Amino acid sequence: MRSVQNYFLHYGIKCVIIIECGRQQELSVSNYFEGRCIFMAKLKVAVIFGGRSNEHDISLISAVHVIGCIPKDKYDVVTVGITKKGHWFRYQGDVSLISTGEWERHPDNVPCILSPDPLHKGFIIFERDGEAVSLKVDCVFPVLHGRGGEDGTLQGLLELAGLPYVGCDLLSSAMCMDKDTTHTVLEANGISTAKWVRILRSELDEKLGEKLDEMEEKLAYPMFVKPCNCGSSVGISKVKDREQLERGIKLAFVHDKKVIVEEGISGREIECAVMGNTKPFASDVGEIRSACEFYDFDAKYKDLGSQTIIPADIDDGKREEIRETAVKGYKALGCEGLARVDFFLADDGSVILNEINTMPGHTAISMYPKLMENIGIPCEEQEDRLIKLALERAGVDYE
Repeated sequence: MRSVQNYFLHYGIKCVIIIECGRQQELSVSNYFEGRCIFMAKLKVAVIFGGRSNEHDISLISAVHVIGCIPKDKYDVVTVGITKKGHWFRYQGDVSLISTGEWERHPDNVPCILSPDPLHKGFIIFERDGEAVSLKVDCVFPVLHGRGGEDGTLQGLLELAGLPYVGCDLLSSAMCMDKDTTHTVLEANGISTAKWVRILRSELDEKLGEKLDEMEEKLAYPMFVKPCNCGSSVGISKVKDREQLERGIKLAFVHDKKVIVEEGISGREIECAVMGNTKPFASDVGEIRSACEFYDFDAKYKDLGSQTIIPADIDDGKREEIRETAVKGYKALGCEGLARVDFFLADDGSVILNEINTMPGHTAISMYPKLMENIGIPCEEQEDRLIKLALERAGVDYE
């Protein structure tokens, strides 16, 4: 009688142990012959969700979408949640409880940490009896938005741990998160962005008047005041005079220590999804028609009056220019895996790159998955491709 046990030696390099007549024989998958019944083990993917940023709740909704779309015939999914206070838990309850926040009160939650030691290849779980148990994984899918998840900090920890992970690396995540740095890099690569002026918190007391003068000299109203390191339009104000400008700057400093003020662009808001490592490709483009004065947090996730139009109704020449610029910006900032690239199509026909989101929302109404679906890549294939891109970057043979 023959029994087959499947296991991974290291990061998805599949081997089998054949036990036959009391003898144990280790075989490489590539060496098995026809007629031998071998069941290939699944890769274990950890989905991390939540986090301490002001986009915590959106991360929960995105995680449910991602978990539901990961092909279960190829991957076993491990779920790890981070509370708003920054506590990590291994979550083993119903996936539907994640989006409501009820996951935090699940009785089976146990504390865990992501070990920076590559020897552990994953997480350390602290069981109720006090025992510390290793939970090894093959890949991490960090479904975290904003600070602490999309800004390079988690990516740095994953690099230390030696784990393959979905999305951009430490440096590109950090550059795309910082709007001032994004503008600087894009401008250096010949990509048009909105005119902007930076102000630091240290300049707020003694130099605010000078900075306001500089902004009014270089930029025209209306202006947009933005915290440099917040996503989903959090803390952003549209201002039309000096008084509103000063008030908007002080509001933005609640969220960050660095703020940028951009000249407003009159035009249409266009978005494009990009996927890939060394050979990225762009989706078709979509248009946002906000129900609010501009596409802020509430307009993105709460106001049902906002519309997404896929594909956008623009001429083919501009469509291709936007797609090409999306890939150019993606490469300039060193992006890998995925990103959503946001543009303004100005009234004068110019294409202005607004920002690059390295872990875009994956909710039911989010633009990234819908744009990919529009070009024939369903959500299950999207997540499968993203995981494979993570493994390829890490040099892992997943076949």
